[in-house]
Amino acid sequence: MTYEEVLAKAKNCVGKYCKACSICNGRACGSQIPGPGAKGTGDTAIRNYDAWQKIRVNMDTIAEAAEPDPSLELFGRTFRYPFFAGPVGAINMHYGDVYDDASYNKLLVAACAQLGIAAFTGDGTNPGVFTAAVAAIREAGGAGIPTVKPWDEATVEEKMRMVRESGAFAAAMDVDAAGLPFLKGLNPPAGRKSVSQLKRIIEGAGVPFIVKGIMTVKDAEKAVEAGAAAILVSNHGGRVLDQCAATAEVLPEIADAVGGRARILVDGGIRSGTDVFKALALGADGAVIARPFVTAVFGGGREGVEAYVRKIGGELEDTMLMCGANTLSDITRDMVRI
Repeated sequence: MTYEEVLAKAKNCVGKYCKACSICNGRACGSQIPGPGAKGTGDTAIRNYDAWQKIRVNMDTIAEAAEPDPSLELFGRTFRYPFFAGPVGAINMHYGDVYDDASYNKLLVAACAQLGIAAFTGDGTNPGVFTAAVAAIREAGGAGIPTVKPWDEATVEEKMRMVRESGAFAAAMDVDAAGLPFLKGLNPPAGRKSVSQLKRIIEGAGVPFIVKGIMTVKDAEKAVEAGAAAILVSNHGGRVLDQCAATAEVLPEIADAVGGRARILVDGGIRSGTDVFKALALGADGAVIARPFVTAVFGGGREGVEAYVRKIGGELEDTMLMCGANTLSDITRDMVRI
């Protein structure tokens, strides 16, 4: 199955909000919530994509000839490629009724594990969403990253217990979800976390912990202070705050500040293997791609995921080959031009 076939099929079943665009750049979905858009105008999602397109790669074919090795080691596991499927929640609400959160995560987690990468899973107000997500990860031998919303500490503690029981190799919290409308007004309160609160959560996690939603050096430093094993440079796909910086714009300074003290991932508008290469050149250890994986699942199930992983992985390998990088450690900042 080709990725073009995946897109064509997805257009007929992905729901009324997502358009299954050939280029998922935020322009067609705009301010739609429900839907894959934003609570504001959606300008940040658009600029996430555009920022990567303004970066060019530097071709260098006078180099030792070797097959590129794009494998990544993270938290004691080796992955075939340095990119992951991002967390997506409320599948029914945003993308239609072909899949719900349970069936989506079950398919995606298993497919990603079989293809040598891993999937982040989502969370939601329905407790069954997280229960099904950790069950899918357990069935995949722990090859998934459950992502907990910034609920009150008692709720987070209970969900982290479920994470440990699933055997997940890592866990995450999307602190940038504090801007989502459904978290407002909850009792006990949910949303922003202080350094001390985050530290307690991380200490009790029992697995390497990823803090998602880092957009400044100051926040990166706070996440490291709290004990994060990794940070995910993210503005929640541009969905929670208009006029926010694009992730590509802030990644280099964050990597310079905390690289070596925490692993660094980045998401937001990454739509090709060449974009993944750019992210690594700017200091990331790996990249996360969310919405296109939804299209892949809706357009082809497991075959759709395989087609998409093959597409992104092939583009990354070709870019490495043409830019003189044989391994991920060979990818340096001078291989891109901003």
